[in-house]
Amino acid sequence: MTRYVSSCFITLFVLFLWRVEDIADACKCSPPHPQKAFCDAEIVIRAKVVGKKAVSNAIKYDIQQIKMFKCPDQVIHAIFTAPSPAACGVTLDLNKEYLFTGKLETGRMYVTLCGYNPPWEDLSAAQKNSLTHRYQSGCDCKVCVMGISHITVHQYLHSTFSKREYITLVTLAKHMS
Repeated sequence: MTRYVSSCFITLFVLFLWRVEDIADACKCSPPHPQKAFCDAEIVIRAKVVGKKAVSNAIKYDIQQIKMFKCPDQVIHAIFTAPSPAACGVTLDLNKEYLFTGKLETGRMYVTLCGYNPPWEDLSAAQKNSLTHRYQSGCDCKVCVMGISHITVHQYLHSTFSKREYITLVTLAKHMS
């Protein structure tokens, strides 16, 4: 009987350690600035998710591509991601439009939680406009997180701040100086 209890204890301990390792390997990253995500991505598209299927070591989302913002000329029919959020996999809703920023590997588009993949409806008008008019031209610039006291007019012109947000930030910065 003692041997049986020891065997059960060892099995439970091994299972516990295995689970702790899964938790320790959780996806860790900060949300990227939209322009940095655009510039770092090999491909940027607007698409509607129309299907989902588990494939070997990944989730395949079938999509209807609506617009290509950045990529070699090709039509994307599916997006691949890791099978779980712990492995940086993205969970998407069917019949919803998204902006996807990702990488191309062997002709497949891959997206992760560390990328920028918001629902299309969550983007501001300035962000949508920047996808076709500003982000690409600003890829030579370095986007960095700064305190509001360091925001310049040049940075405002290349940001997604609304005029009202910028005036508020400048006013706050003057009071903080």
